[in-house]
Amino acid sequence: MYKTVKETLKKTGELMIKVSDGQTFELHLHNVKFHDDKNLIEIDAGAETYWINGDEVVYMWIHRAK
Repeated sequence: MYKTVKETLKKTGELMIKVSDGQTFELHLHNVKFHDDKNLIEIDAGAETYWINGDEVVYMWIHRAK
């Protein structure tokens, strides 16, 4: 799922993901780095940084305002 998340975020600019433990994260091009060597997704959330195992992503969707 790592590769799909990376490609989809590049196309859409914004993406929501859910990981295997049930946590959800909102990804934006400006605050996400991909580490291909370890399939890690790094999210800079300002006060906190998250490292997500790309293989633990179980679901993704595009978050759109109504």
